[in-house]
Amino acid sequence: MDSLWRTMVWKQFGAAIEMLDNALVACPDALWHQPVWQDSSVPARRAECWYVAYHALFWLDLYLFGSEEGFAPPAPFTLVEQDDAAGPLPDQPYSRDELRAYLASVRQKCRATIETMTDERARQPVSFPWVRDGEVVSYIELQLYSMRHVQEHAAQLSLLLGQHGVQADQLDWVARAADDPG
Repeated sequence: MDSLWRTMVWKQFGAAIEMLDNALVACPDALWHQPVWQDSSVPARRAECWYVAYHALFWLDLYLFGSEEGFAPPAPFTLVEQDDAAGPLPDQPYSRDELRAYLASVRQKCRATIETMTDERARQPVSFPWVRDGEVVSYIELQLYSMRHVQEHAAQLSLLLGQHGVQADQLDWVARAADDPG
């Protein structure tokens, strides 16, 4: 994959991840358990801020891995997001520190994956049963899909925070990934 394309994809993907991180940082403790949306088909705890962030990170990690087979998130996270039969939600919500550590790890993995992506890897066919009924897509298309997914949940969290008075400057648009988000 051409270095210009790798750089562009990373800068935009990294920006989406940074916007999710900004929402995590800006989320006051009082909203950590606040539902991001109301949907009777979704268990209430799965709609809470902390879980929405976890959900976005889990799928980002899985899609970077590229396959269900052999994938496992780092401790203390479980496969419950992938399969309800894998077990119940954790007894306690994941902490901001746990989620930000996961985010930092997945961000680093994402950057390394994109910066070293070859044409062969980009074109590699992948399939997940829930992606358009198991349709086979290229690995790079899956990554673009994943970038949109991360941005969707960053936007949901940002909207909720804004509705609860969190200052807009804490949730500014990130145009391109920072070289070192530290």
